[in-house]
Amino acid sequence: MRTSGILMHISSLPSPYGIGTMGKEARKFADFLEKAGQKYWQILPICPTSYGDSPYQSFSSFAGNPYFIDLEYLCEEKLLKKKECESYPWGKDPRSVDYGILYDSRYKLLRHACRRFEKREPEDFARFCEKEAYWLDDYALFMALKDANGGAAWFSWEKELKTRDEKALKKARKKYAGDIRFYQMLQYLFFKQWWELKAYVNAKGIEIIGDVPIYVAGDSADVWANPEQFYLNEELDPIDVAGCPPDAFSEDGQLWGNPLFRWDVMKRDGYGWWTKRVQAMSKLYDVVRIDHFRGFDSYYAIPAGDTTAKNGEWRKGPGMDLFRVLEKNLGRLNIIVEDLGFLTPSVLELVKDSGFPGMKVIQFAFDSREGSNYLPHTYGQHCVVYTGTHDNDTLLGWMESAPKESVKFAKEYLNLTKKEGYNWGMMRGAWASVGDLAVVPMQDVIGLGGEARMNTPSTLGGNWQWRAMPEQINGKTAKRLYKYMEMYGRLWKVKKAKKEKGNA
Repeated sequence: MRTSGILMHISSLPSPYGIGTMGKEARKFADFLEKAGQKYWQILPICPTSYGDSPYQSFSSFAGNPYFIDLEYLCEEKLLKKKECESYPWGKDPRSVDYGILYDSRYKLLRHACRRFEKREPEDFARFCEKEAYWLDDYALFMALKDANGGAAWFSWEKELKTRDEKALKKARKKYAGDIRFYQMLQYLFFKQWWELKAYVNAKGIEIIGDVPIYVAGDSADVWANPEQFYLNEELDPIDVAGCPPDAFSEDGQLWGNPLFRWDVMKRDGYGWWTKRVQAMSKLYDVVRIDHFRGFDSYYAIPAGDTTAKNGEWRKGPGMDLFRVLEKNLGRLNIIVEDLGFLTPSVLELVKDSGFPGMKVIQFAFDSREGSNYLPHTYGQHCVVYTGTHDNDTLLGWMESAPKESVKFAKEYLNLTKKEGYNWGMMRGAWASVGDLAVVPMQDVIGLGGEARMNTPSTLGGNWQWRAMPEQINGKTAKRLYKYMEMYGRLWKVKKAKKEKGNA
């Protein structure tokens, strides 16, 4: 079936108080998607962000980002007062997230909510903590200890806490009980709002595509609580770290710095950690997009301490063995794989054997620096077509910054005209393709330039900040999208969805 979707992260919604949230503006966006005939809403990871504010570097693979808790809903529940929300600074530009101000203001305000929460604790709070204990206990303690250590990474904590000495942990749980409870409360509030939002979105026949990074942050509850699963030495420091080798886009390659998995250890315990992670993410989202899928075939290992990715080497990953175990444990998985980058025959074979659809990015089709199989006429049906991802410039930004011969080729191939709008012409290229699903970033729908780019890989600062303005998500744009969905056979309606479900 031909369908379409829009990529728009929660943080980019035009909610009040500094960042997009799971409140009324999220529901308005779902209404917009429905009016625009869209089947999917794709978002980036919704886990708590750490250093650099990247959703791909999180303190936990399982927790939700407290920034996305809607403050207006907390006011309705009498956990906050509107005047309290308005008394804190949230940044000067509503089109951009100021993470420094947000961090300082948001947590102070949420502490107020916590004090009121404790006075009339909901009946289901204890059940939530018990049900999610397999990750929540370690995460809440981890965050409490980070606060106690001035935000320092866990591998710089005192030895007893770093190595999880049981006596030291027992003492810490007692000493920091209040802070632990605070972080448990934040997760309760997050997931309460998340499940309500997801139910609203799903009721419209719209499904949520969520990103899952292949790697986790070194400074995370995941690594601290499960060090044996990661490639660390006896002092619990990384031996080698993740990244990408040099290519036409980066002379030094990309040094991500994430600890690598001990796939041999994971295999021996039946991939237990991965099973829990994929199970949780498959429940959280309707469709899971796995970032850097090629790393399951072979991954690039860089010596820890190197300042570039030049000296890394390729090593063999778990391949289909992991996915056979996951399917055996969890059933057939609804997954999209990010199969971009340098693809060897074995990577292509893994994608084929998995049966999961891969990705095609139209921006890559016209890059004159390397050969490409991303031209739309080469696509098969079983793929997801993107105009660009969160790591690309916007379409109009690309038109300004790409080599002239690349832009000339794109204009000729897609018959782009300034009158229609180059962004609309390129999006039509995605919608007109034979790919089963086409996804376009909201920045391209609005028609924004490079100032609205979400992320520039291998850079720190200035990323993940873009936000939409309320007037940019409007009925006129929804109507135009709806027309194109009809034109290209991608229109999705709730009534249609219910009818097909009944026939199934």
